[in-house]
Amino acid sequence: MCMFCKCNTVKPGLDTFMANYNGCILIVKNVPCEECEQCGAKYYTDDVTEKLEQITNEAKSRMQELSVTDYSKVA
Repeated sequence: MCMFCKCNTVKPGLDTFMANYNGCILIVKNVPCEECEQCGAKYYTDDVTEKLEQITNEAKSRMQELSVTDYSKVA
């Protein structure tokens, strides 16, 4: 169920995740998600969230000003 509009129908989709850490921007493309069919809100599974955390921590260790990663190539 969607937390925003309470719709009961979600569909698989892809999202772009972005994070800002100390002035460094991380972009992760093609992240699998569930998308609400009514309002378009996107949700990540626990597994995807854990992988995004790993990707974010790796990017922090490199401390690049901009980092773009394709989820499907690192998952």
